Amino acid sequence: MATNPASILIVDDDPKIRDLTSQYLIDQGLNAHSANGGKEMDTFIANHQVSLIILDLMMPEESGLAICQRLRGSGNLTPIIILTAKGDEIDRIVGLEMGADDYVSKPFNPRELLARINAVLRRNDLKQAQASNSESLAFGPFVFSSDARSLTKNGVPISITSGEFELLKVFIDHPRQPLSRDQIMQLAKGRELDVFDRSIDVQISRLRKILEEDHTSPKFLQTMWGFGYIFVPDGDAAH
Repeated sequence: MATNPASILIVDDDPKIRDLTSQYLIDQGLNAHSANGGKEMDTFIANHQVSLIILDLMMPEESGLAICQRLRGSGNLTPIIILTAKGDEIDRIVGLEMGADDYVSKPFNPRELLARINAVLRRNDLKQAQASNSESLAFGPFVFSSDARSLTKNGVPISITSGEFELLKVFIDHPRQPLSRDQIMQLAKGRELDVFDRSIDVQISRLRKILEEDHTSPKFLQTMWGFGYIFVPDGDAAH
C-alpha cells in the first residue's frame, strides 16, 4: 500500500526562497507548502497535517528562534530544520538547543536540504515506531516510557533519579486513582523507595519540581487532603 508523500512547510519571509524550494521539493515527490512568517504558519498548521517544517531564523515579525521555542513550548514536536546565515554558529546552536532537529546554512544546495529532510523524517519515523512499541504515556508536555526508563519534556530528556522514576510509574499505572501513602509503598514494594512515610512526601515534592509549572499548586500530582495523592494526566481538578 503506497504511503502519502511527506508534507513540508517552508516558513521564510523571502518569496524567492519559498518558491524555489517549494518547486524543488515538489519535483522530488514531496508535498511542499509555504508561509511568510509565524502567523501564516499557525494558520496552516491549524488546518493541515505537517510532516516537517523548514524554518528561517531571520524573519522580521517573529524570529525563527522565537517560533521554534513557541512550538516546542506548546508541545508541538513536528520536526524542524532551521535555515541559518552562513557563519551564524550561535543562532544555529541556540536553535538546536530549543528543539530544532537539524540545520542548513544559506546559501544551501537543494540536494543537501533534501538529504537532511529525508534523514530527519527517517529518524522521526523510527522514534514514533519505538514509542508505539514501548509502554509509554503522554501527559501535558511529558512522555514517560517504562521500557526506555525515560521521561521527556517537549521531546527533551529530563534527568530523574531511579526512586523518582519508580514512584512516578506507580502513579502512571494508577491514573485518577487516589492512593494513600500505605498503598503507594505497597505498590512500590521492591523498588528504590524508603519504607518511611515521610520519604513519600519528599519524593513527591521532588517530582512536583520536575513536572509542575508551579509545584505549590500542582496539576498532575495532586494532594487528596487527609488521604494521600492522585495522578491526573490531563491536569484537571480531581473529582
